[in-house]
Amino acid sequence: MSRTAVPKANSAAAEGGGTPVKLGLVRHPETTAVAGSCYGRSDVGVPPEATRVIAERIAPALPAGIELVCSPLQRCAILAQALVALRPALTLRIDPRIAEMDFGSWEGRAWSSIGRTELDAWTRAFADAPAGGDGESTRQFMRRVGEAFDEWRDRGRDALWITHAGVIRAVWALRDGQRCIERADQWPSRPVAFGEWVVVEI
Repeated sequence: MSRTAVPKANSAAAEGGGTPVKLGLVRHPETTAVAGSCYGRSDVGVPPEATRVIAERIAPALPAGIELVCSPLQRCAILAQALVALRPALTLRIDPRIAEMDFGSWEGRAWSSIGRTELDAWTRAFADAPAGGDGESTRQFMRRVGEAFDEWRDRGRDALWITHAGVIRAVWALRDGQRCIERADQWPSRPVAFGEWVVVEI
């Protein structure tokens, strides 16, 4: 899916369950974090101009009445608030379940500084080893994202999530029926650009 894909508001329940329900996923703007650093659950900032550009591109394309949900981390919440400022009729809900993965002791470190031994210990037991030794495991991460995904699917209503690359990749796996990724090489690897808008449908 490309950033140009635009969901159209609908209710599967209202239309007898025959209409696909769409979930738009927007990655937050580029942050002020040092390039190459790990900042999963770290609450790093974003340049105001980056937020403005993305909000002005997305806001006109949002269907009326679409459910807007965001991660509580400021790089997502500020963008979501900017969308509401441009489209005041939208309502915003904050959902901690679509925050980025917690990388524990790796947070704030350069990825290049994390030793091969540490990374190998994580990837050898990719489903259950906690990232950084004391962060979330892939299973824990996918379980909470999966709860939010299941809730969206069961509501039968189009939605737009302002979220993170890791969450978007988890949703791709969930859409394909994978509730947990057992091996690191099975994790979706497609890049997700800052501000990119992708769509999945069920």
